[in-house]
Amino acid sequence: MTDRTSVTITVNGISLTGLAEPRMLLADFLRDELRLTGTHVGCEHGVCGACTVIVDGVAVRSCLMFAVQADGAEIRTIEGLATDGEMHPLQKLFAKHRALQCGFCTPGMLMTAIDLVDSTDDLTEEDIRVGMSAALCRCTGYEGIVNAVAEYAGKVHGKEGVR
Repeated sequence: MTDRTSVTITVNGISLTGLAEPRMLLADFLRDELRLTGTHVGCEHGVCGACTVIVDGVAVRSCLMFAVQADGAEIRTIEGLATDGEMHPLQKLFAKHRALQCGFCTPGMLMTAIDLVDSTDDLTEEDIRVGMSAALCRCTGYEGIVNAVAEYAGKVHGKEGVR
């Protein structure tokens, strides 16, 4: 029997506690222990970005972080984007620009984009393309994704669009 450690994290504003083996990944802790299944696990090597969540204000690959490392952290997942049953503005823009197809990568794409926009005041289209290259999609071209992120960045930063 493996020792399990109590891990308490604040997820989307709610303090949650679960048990984790020392080697349990944050992605597995969120999905299996806390039943927050919106964070997807793709490659399990930190390459695809499907498991991206925001930990203490920074986008991280939850498949590369141990749950015990997140003890005491504040985490934002895809489940925390909607407010009062209303989709987040970026989610609406992904739909508007047809920036998704199967949806598997979408949670990681959205979290990556939110971190990119929140951490950069003056994004260019090139910045968006480079920043979003951290999240891979096998179904669609990236035009819709870039367009959705560009429109969102313009709204967040009070600008007509990106350069």
